[in-house]
Amino acid sequence: MRSAKANGIELAWDDFGDAADETIMLIAGLGTQMIRWTRSFCEALAARGYRVIRFDNRDTGCSTHFSASVPPDFAALAAALMAGRRPDVPYTLHDMAADAVGLLDALGIARVHAVGRSMGGMIAQVLASEHADRVLSLTSIMSSTGNPALPQAAPDVMAMMMRPAPDPAVDPDGFLAVRLAFARRIAGSAYPFDGGAHRALLLEEVERRYDPGGTARQIAAMAVAGDRRARLATITAPTLVIHGADDPLIPLACGHDTALSIPNAIHRPIEGMGHDLPNELNQTVIEAICDVAKKGSRHPGT
Repeated sequence: MRSAKANGIELAWDDFGDAADETIMLIAGLGTQMIRWTRSFCEALAARGYRVIRFDNRDTGCSTHFSASVPPDFAALAAALMAGRRPDVPYTLHDMAADAVGLLDALGIARVHAVGRSMGGMIAQVLASEHADRVLSLTSIMSSTGNPALPQAAPDVMAMMMRPAPDPAVDPDGFLAVRLAFARRIAGSAYPFDGGAHRALLLEEVERRYDPGGTARQIAAMAVAGDRRARLATITAPTLVIHGADDPLIPLACGHDTALSIPNAIHRPIEGMGHDLPNELNQTVIEAICDVAKKGSRHPGT
């Protein structure tokens, strides 16, 4: 793992593959760290002829945390949005997309194939719409457009997501029980849930840095993002939208709306996939990412 100054903050990052190859940038989701893009996934993607970069978003892992900013009051945030007012939040998805651009600048990379999952998909969408000159292709995975008419998460899923977990330094077993229950609930139906692997991932994230305040600030950034469909309509990069048919957190209709909002986007629903990326789907997802990357490649014959 390395660190780079980007957009005025420090971002932790690492890479796989040959630095001379075109770059795929993997953007993580809400409150999760770059290691959610597993080493096996990154290595398999790099083996297809790409340099693969993953990084910790601001407020996660080993990147800069905005701990001086008080976590948002969600009731006040919701009230302001309902009243048509824009709440004051520590940062926005546009800031997080600018972080990605800053990292590219720091690494001397002109353009990338942007791939994001969940909140990371939203950041990748902003990157492709607001920084079109930096994006060769876009893959948005289990994400959405901000369209207020779309179905919301299942009520029990939302309750589980918003439920505070015990402090892992005080009650590690309680922390793991809460987080594993949520992960199991949002997993798909077609693939066995690997509790042991997920437990190890959670513990690694805690060891790197656990920050529930950071997750709250990221939720606020998503909450004020609003309806992005008008901006998505300006995206010209070849685009792939992958979504799990069983996703209870961001329902399949959200992926469909994303694909409809981006000109010529390919929609790839996956039966049995939830709001997760099980190892059994790695090859399927990697092949789909590479297919759309070839369409946006500077060297289409490769």
